[in-house]
Amino acid sequence: MADELVEEIIDEAVESADEQIVGQYPEIAVHYKEGVALTDEELDTIADVAISVVRSILSHFDAEGSSIDEYEGDEGELILDITAPDLAVLIGRHGRTLESLQTLVSLLVSRKLGFRYPVSVDVEGYKSRRHDKVVGMAEAAASRAVSQGRSVNLPPMLAYERRLVHIALREDDRIDTHSEGVEPERRVVITLR
Repeated sequence: MADELVEEIIDEAVESADEQIVGQYPEIAVHYKEGVALTDEELDTIADVAISVVRSILSHFDAEGSSIDEYEGDEGELILDITAPDLAVLIGRHGRTLESLQTLVSLLVSRKLGFRYPVSVDVEGYKSRRHDKVVGMAEAAASRAVSQGRSVNLPPMLAYERRLVHIALREDDRIDTHSEGVEPERRVVITLR
């Protein structure tokens, strides 16, 4: 029931955000696409656009006044971390609703800007905590594969979590990683070299 409610609210947010999309930012788009370093003012504009899209969605949860911390990620992406009580519904089971919210926000921000700028949305630091847990799980599984001399299958994960595993273990020359299966049961397999 909660997932259906979230889907309905997200659909309404898309319609509402579509109505708000009135213009683009061609100067910023040209700079970004040409690889020119964006000014602080241009980065602030991108952040303002992204925050307005997130607040539009949060308004459907009566949470538009929620605190949104913004910071730059390791790969240059804009990270927006929403802090508010009772927003666990935005995370959903195993982070699947948060992944959908992420996709929605990315699409709406890209549409409003006129180009795709990497924006990541987090709720109460869930992705950060999950990142640490996935990396720890990957390292433990790699050690288990080496000590037991056999392949180890990790549990099914979202695409960005599988990517975290591959990145975390790419420097380990004792093992290889690859993904197997079909969504939503796709998983990382760690094999010995």
